Amino acid sequence: VQLQASGGGSVQPGGSLRLSCTASGMKLGMYAVGWFRQAPGKEREGISCFSSRNESTYYPDSVKDRFTFSRDASKNTVYLQMNDLRPDDTGVYYCVADYRNTLPCKYIYWGYWGQGTLVTVSS
Repeated sequence: VQLQASGGGSVQPGGSLRLSCTASGMKLGMYAVGWFRQAPGKEREGISCFSSRNESTYYPDSVKDRFTFSRDASKNTVYLQMNDLRPDDTGVYYCVADYRNTLPCKYIYWGYWGQGTLVTVSS
C-alpha cells in the first residue's frame, strides 16, 4: 500500500487549502482512512478519521466545522478541505489508512502512512 499526499503549502490565517491523498494497493473508502498532523515538538494528532463501517468521520474539536473529509471512489482519492486556517494548524499532514474498517483516531492504531505534506499558516 502506498499513500501519496499533496496540496500542502503556505497560506495566511483565514485562508484555505485542500489536501489530496491517492492510494495504490488499497481501495480507499472501503476501509478506515484519515488524516493526521504533527506540529513541531508535538505528538501526531488525528484530525479526520473516516470509518467505512458506519460511513462517519471523526473530527476533534480543534478542527471541527473548519475541516471536511471527502472521498472520490472513482479516483481512489480522499481529500481534506481546510478552511479558516490558523497558525496553530501549521504542521506536516499525513494521509493514513488501514485494512480495518474502523479505528480510534490515535496514531498508534494506523498501519499505513503517506509521506506527509507541509502546511504553514503564517502572516
